[in-house]
Amino acid sequence: MKPLTSKQRAHVRKLAHHLKPLVLIGSDGVTPAVLEAVLEAFNTRELIKVKLQESAPVEVRDAANQIASGIEDVHSVQTIGKTMVLFRPHPDKPEIRLPGA
Repeated sequence: MKPLTSKQRAHVRKLAHHLKPLVLIGSDGVTPAVLEAVLEAFNTRELIKVKLQESAPVEVRDAANQIASGIEDVHSVQTIGKTMVLFRPHPDKPEIRLPGA
């Protein structure tokens, strides 16, 4: 998995601005059920937001890294407060065109 360049990250952040969180991480942290929910969300889209609830036992960057390492080809694009932006290009027909790709 090739890391995103700063221009690509900025482009994906811009596209994610209007999105609402699709997955919530609660008091159990990043569990297999959370990974499955994120994977399910990536079945229909390439870009998602995940939010940590106040009761979550992990920091947002740690949770983003756990998800990115637990699911193949997921990029942690941005973390703001308790929200993270995750990107996973579609393997066959990517909808999001990255600059310089």
